Parts: sequence; structure tokens; C-alpha cells
Amino acid sequence: MAKEPLYKSVLLKLSGEALVGDEEYGISPDIIKTIALEIKEVKALGVTVSIVIGGGNIFRGVAASSQGMDRASADYMGMLATVINALALQDALEKLDVHTRVQSAIEMQQLAEPYIRRKATRHLEKGRVVIFAAGTGNPYFTTDTAASLRAMEMGSEIILKATKVDGIYDADPMKVEGATKFNELTYIDVLNKNLKVMDSTAISLCMDNNLPIIVFNLKERGNVTRVIMGENVGTIVKGKL
Repeated sequence: MAKEPLYKSVLLKLSGEALVGDEEYGISPDIIKTIALEIKEVKALGVTVSIVIGGGNIFRGVAASSQGMDRASADYMGMLATVINALALQDALEKLDVHTRVQSAIEMQQLAEPYIRRKATRHLEKGRVVIFAAGTGNPYFTTDTAASLRAMEMGSEIILKATKVDGIYDADPMKVEGATKFNELTYIDVLNKNLKVMDSTAISLCMDNNLPIIVFNLKERGNVTRVIMGENVGTIVKGKL
């Protein structure tokens, strides 16, 4: 008898940079197709999947504000970038016959549904994938915070944070040779060590609601399924170790 998934309801947090591939910016068709295939495989296990996507491959509000742009305006531009990514991922998923809905925290009726919690939960109950775009709809909040918020609203058991590295390290493993990887951490560890997993608002939100986070490498094919099946992949952040 096949092993059952460890998690039945998950929220996948994708950074905009995850969609770039080997390019400097934009969306790689090959990468987005691979991500869509992974999501389809997870859906086939009977897992409920919702997604929050970033926009850093197109525009980063924080970077623009550091160069003199008004922070609120820059953040709204970043939110629009997440909608572009969400529509691209929806297209890739629907080409694989995975029924998908995009809900935006900023209303744009011609492109996406407005975010309505009850409607989103109904989509999930019907077996659809829901992609949450435009962050929380508010400037000064990151898509990490949006991921924590939506995961709790949807009743997700865990946040799967897909990155370019295979977990959380004490330093950037791409820049520091011999950086040490953690297999598990508490929320307090992440905050005290100032580890750049998610921003402090998102971590605090997860801590207050005891919502675990797994950080793993999206580039390795099949990792999303491995995480959901409970294999030892990446780094888990939770309450008590």
C-alpha cells in the first residue's frame, strides 16, 4: 500500500526569482512548466494546494524605494508584478489540466477574482489550486507575510517555502564556503539569529499560530512531493524541537 502524504493541505510560497531560471529577470517558460508539473504531481496525491507568489523577477519594491522612489508606490508596483507571475503560473497549470483560480488582493476584475476567503476555501474544497496575487494588498508588507496570512486563513498545515538553496544556513552558502546548514530551528532561533528565511512579521505570525515552515530547494526535481511525503528535505521551522 502506498505511503500517505504527511500533509494534506499546504501553502506553497514561491519567490519571483524562482521563475527566472538562468535569465537575469522575467519568466522562464521551462522553469514555470517544471513548477506546474510538480504541483500537478502533488495534487494527484490528494493534497490541497494554495500558492502565494512574489514579484522580484520583475520588480522589487524595497529595492526601488532604496533608490529614492516612494515606498508605497514602489510596493504597489511590486504587487502588480506578482499578478503577472500568478497569471503565467495559472496558464502553465491549466495547460496540464489543473483547474486553477487567481485571486488578487487588489481588485482587477478582467484578470482575476478579488480575494474573498470563503470563495477561496470553496475552490480548494472543489480540488482547484488557488494562487493568491498582490500580496496582502497593502504596502510595507511582503509576500512572505501574505503567505503566512493566507496559510492560516485557508487552514493550511504548513508553509512550503521554495528557494534556490536546500535549507537554512548560518550564512549565504552561495557566498560563504563552509556555511552550516540547520535541519530544524525554532521560530525564536530564526528571529534571534536574524536568519533571512522570511521577514520577522511573517515569522512572528507563524509563531503566534504555531504554523510550521519548511524551506527547501525548488530546483531539485521532485522536492515538493518529497516534502509532502515527510522525507527529510530542507529545514523545518517550528515551535519546540
